[in-house]
Amino acid sequence: MGSLAAGGGVGARRPRFLCLHGFRTSGEIMRKQVVGKWPDEVTARLDLVFPDAPFPAEGKSDVEGIFDPPYYEWFQFDKGFTEYRNLDKCFDYIEELMIKQGPFDGLMGFSQGSVLSAALVGLQKQGLALTRVPKIKFLVIISGARFRSQTVAEKPYANKIKIPSLHFLGDNDFLKNDGEKLIQSFVDPFIIRHPKGHTVPRLVDEKSLEVMSCFLDKMEKEISGHSSTKAEAPADVDEKEICI
Repeated sequence: MGSLAAGGGVGARRPRFLCLHGFRTSGEIMRKQVVGKWPDEVTARLDLVFPDAPFPAEGKSDVEGIFDPPYYEWFQFDKGFTEYRNLDKCFDYIEELMIKQGPFDGLMGFSQGSVLSAALVGLQKQGLALTRVPKIKFLVIISGARFRSQTVAEKPYANKIKIPSLHFLGDNDFLKNDGEKLIQSFVDPFIIRHPKGHTVPRLVDEKSLEVMSCFLDKMEKEISGHSSTKAEAPADVDEKEICI
């Protein structure tokens, strides 16, 4: 397997991502989940920014006793995840973050943050969100899902999303089926499957590292202006799940 650190070349600009954390956690918690779990060879090729969501947690956090408070949430929703509060305020808040701390090449989201990240790309393409910032070029979706409200979902997913995207799907994640449905909204997604549940997985097996390496290579080529060419899929990786 080729070195993960090999891409980009000397002095290459790293893809810059705004990272949106999970429900009732925080930017610092997501930083620990990602930077603390992924190999240095991966994180060294990314420029990651971890902000807090705009609203203090309105209830108990599932990570209490695991990660220290404070905890935040991006928006509020009912038990069926079909009615939402403060969604527009959340969109505006993220846009202000991108103006003040950007420019950003991509969005990385976990759980509630992944729902937002995927939807914002579709909304931006239609001129319905993030209208004052550059187009999002890349996506990393960890434990993702679509908005379940048909009224909300019909706009961001009206057309398939064509930007390079990487999706993490856990075999024991309660959102696995939702994540599979979300993937159908993307053209040629990169997919990393793992045996864990609703978590940011470690990248330890060769297959996952191969897919991650291919995704990083593709981003770096696009950023550097080099034309992308379809690489040959590793023998032990389904070509559909590399999709270069």
